Amino acid sequence: MNQQVFTNTIGFRILADNTKICKLGRLNKGHQKETLIFTQKLTMPLKTLVLGASSNPERYSYKAVNMLINYGHPVVALGARKEMIGQTPILTGFPAFDSIDTITLYIGPARQKEYYEYLLGLNPRRIIFNPGTSNAEFRKLALENNIEVEEACTLVLLSTNLFEN
Repeated sequence: MNQQVFTNTIGFRILADNTKICKLGRLNKGHQKETLIFTQKLTMPLKTLVLGASSNPERYSYKAVNMLINYGHPVVALGARKEMIGQTPILTGFPAFDSIDTITLYIGPARQKEYYEYLLGLNPRRIIFNPGTSNAEFRKLALENNIEVEEACTLVLLSTNLFEN
């Protein structure tokens, strides 16, 4: 059996699409070093926007921000007041964000309408409608914009390791 052994990482670069390009030394049968270059898609956690974030520890949005951070997910929080959740600032208004993968909603359908255009413009991969946030109109708009929609609880998805799926 011919087994390849990879040693001596020379260096790597990570491209904007999270592709890791590595250059490795490889030992072959004659113990001559050859250079092998390969690419690897990294599984880096993608950014989640929590809409309806609150600094009140009793609120589920507060728990979601902390749980996302504890599970290693980058988080941005958007709420009604400029506050803090630990080290995470709660922003207000309609700030510009890059690379939002998931939006998880903690505001009711009546308050969501003012955010439709803004949230769709962020081009997320998916929107999670937590309990109490279901909205047929926004759901339809998201699907028309090729955005995945989940009617689920972010806390449950995280605790059951289904958040990434």
